[in-house]
Amino acid sequence: MKITKLTTYRVPPRWMFLKIETDEGVVGWGEPVIEGRARTVEAAVHEFADMLVGRDPARINDLWTMMYRGGFYRGGPILMSAIAGIDQALWDIKGKVLGVPVHELLGGRVRDRMKAYSWVGGDRPAEIIAGMRTLRAIGFDTFKMNGTEELAMLDTSLRLDNAVRRVAEIREAFGFDVEFGIDFHGRVAKPMAKTLIRELEPYRPLFIEEPVLAEHADDYAKLAETTSIPIAAGERMYSRYEFKRVFERGGLSIVQPDLSHAGGITECFKIAGMAEAYDIALAPHCPLGPVALAACLALDFVSYNAMLQEQSMGIHYNKGAELLDYVVNKEDFKVTDGFFSPLTRPGLGVEIDEARLIEASRGAVDWRNPLWRHVDGSVAEW
Repeated sequence: MKITKLTTYRVPPRWMFLKIETDEGVVGWGEPVIEGRARTVEAAVHEFADMLVGRDPARINDLWTMMYRGGFYRGGPILMSAIAGIDQALWDIKGKVLGVPVHELLGGRVRDRMKAYSWVGGDRPAEIIAGMRTLRAIGFDTFKMNGTEELAMLDTSLRLDNAVRRVAEIREAFGFDVEFGIDFHGRVAKPMAKTLIRELEPYRPLFIEEPVLAEHADDYAKLAETTSIPIAAGERMYSRYEFKRVFERGGLSIVQPDLSHAGGITECFKIAGMAEAYDIALAPHCPLGPVALAACLALDFVSYNAMLQEQSMGIHYNKGAELLDYVVNKEDFKVTDGFFSPLTRPGLGVEIDEARLIEASRGAVDWRNPLWRHVDGSVAEW
């Protein structure tokens, strides 16, 4: 079998799908994208096509190594996201050829169902209580929310109080019948992070995500020493080598690699194993589409330390399409009592509605994250 063609589709809300075709008619799907930089990743995918077309898709490790090491310059969000989507599609092909789900190719399941959580509240968190009530009615009891709006490096007590009050209201409404993580989203700089984490501690959030930016990962260990709240991070790290340095320094309790950004299934399988060796839980980052989610679930079901799975149903970014809009086998992704079941179809287990995908890709608008500014006019972290 040989790879014959790579085709990309940029579609709403902010996703990109990759179709890899073979000379025997077997097709694999991947989801290579950096949100807001889809065209750049698309160009990288097609640059890799020259070294992929004519090759045997079954040799995933060799193809991955060739893409990663064969160009001298390596790593970073663009190249690793391009590799990630290609890698997902290659695993999809392999599973279809052999007639088994990808999780079987990775050694078989260690669990029967996987805990999911749901976003609530939006970019500038609002109506969180109402959102949680709606989601609880369909079986969710675990959530994630943005912790703050834009926050200056040194901000006011009022801004901190607003963030803490929002969390206090959740506990007043639900007690400890729900769990929730708080995403700082890199919006909180080092001078404010320690204070805000200390103020949130009495409300026992499940985790604090990206308490400071990934470029300040040295501070995860320092922050962890000051709090009992587990610290989570990893969506803006792109290879096992970046994660290795963070694991060695300590501080992380939960690692969140993104299988559409960090080299795909092949690389994240290794990252998950490294994390387990450091007694760190795995919670793959996935605010993207169905192929990305299917790849995450393949990893979740074979990783002992996988504890939580993010998914994008109803997420505030989804304007113009929802998680399962391009999926034929929607029922396979049903969440029951807050859990996913394993996907049992061969390959990644997601059947793409290609006709709808092609139609949606015509004239698709480029998504961009908002550009925020502080009251003094300087650029704020989104």
